[in-house]
Amino acid sequence: MKPVSDCWCFRPTNLTVGLKLLANASLWSLVFCLLSGLSAQALELRVAIRKGVSTVKVGSSTPAVVKNSGGKTIGTLDSLVAQNATASGRSIDLGGMQASQITIEPSGDGRIWIGDRWYRGEVRLIRQGSGVTAVNLVNLEEYLYSVVGSESVPSWPIEALKAQAVAARSYAIYQTSKESNRYYDLDTTTATQVYKGLNNEYVSTVEAVESTKGQVMTYSGKVILAAFHAASGGHTENVEDVWTSPLPYLRGVVDYDQSSPVFQWNKTLSAKEISRQIGGVGTVTSMTPVKITPRGRVATIRISGTGGSKNLTGSQVRNALKLRSTLFTVSNSGGTFTILGRGSGHGIGLSQWGAYGLAQKNTPYSQILAHYYQNAALTQLDR
Repeated sequence: MKPVSDCWCFRPTNLTVGLKLLANASLWSLVFCLLSGLSAQALELRVAIRKGVSTVKVGSSTPAVVKNSGGKTIGTLDSLVAQNATASGRSIDLGGMQASQITIEPSGDGRIWIGDRWYRGEVRLIRQGSGVTAVNLVNLEEYLYSVVGSESVPSWPIEALKAQAVAARSYAIYQTSKESNRYYDLDTTTATQVYKGLNNEYVSTVEAVESTKGQVMTYSGKVILAAFHAASGGHTENVEDVWTSPLPYLRGVVDYDQSSPVFQWNKTLSAKEISRQIGGVGTVTSMTPVKITPRGRVATIRISGTGGSKNLTGSQVRNALKLRSTLFTVSNSGGTFTILGRGSGHGIGLSQWGAYGLAQKNTPYSQILAHYYQNAALTQLDR
């Protein structure tokens, strides 16, 4: 839970209320960044807020300019007035203004409304597939105000929040260097980093970001893949044991997540429930791990039933049965399966609850990062 008393932002539940409240109150690589003298805080991220939807509501807290893909002004938006952006042929229609790509730029210190909440920066509407994709163009450091508030608990010790800020900044920059998507760098889910705009900005998360401004984790002069997860269940994993290629900075280490509410967990399911979620084997009779990691995570598991059997990855079973992690064992008693597990997430890199545990022991954020990202260096980008 995130205490309301720590929040300094607006929390509108709809655009009309939100607008009234607000009225009152790609970097390609780290090398490019360093050579150009560009500061980390000057970087603009492209964050997909809505993907391929038929319509999305947008607005601005101040008068806004509307431009097409060529940068030509095609109209304006009044402040505090919502508009629906809809797919129309090969274009986007925004209150009669049409273009294959539309950018809304608020004036002054305006904020953008996308879907159901406020965001900093601008919004770019892209005609993609059969729908509209809404991308928030936002300053890296301001983006992190919300990410740290969304990924961590704002009331945690500041050193844990600082560690999260550096990890999230590193991860965001790493993602921009991948060029995996021509339209955006990240989305708002756990597939990249959770981002909820102004809703999840707090005094403590802004402090954590500002006090670590421009700091990233690097290895051999490059920003690392700063993976993180909620809790490992006592020990993080070597990356190659869970994903694919080994990385010298993502090594398994002792975790300090014993105070996590998900350090240990269990789930009981009937054979029929598992059968419905797995499918293809009839009524499930057994679940037998075939391959596990050195730390006990299920890499491959054999599911057998009255209609056959098949091997699945631990991640496939985790997703199908909605388990917290792949660190689990299974027992079967009369058709009732009990799954005993530990931790939450993939178990690679920074453990958020581990960072909390170390911060509780007055460990500086630099040491927390050095522990979870072995052989990596805390580096200051140009200010």
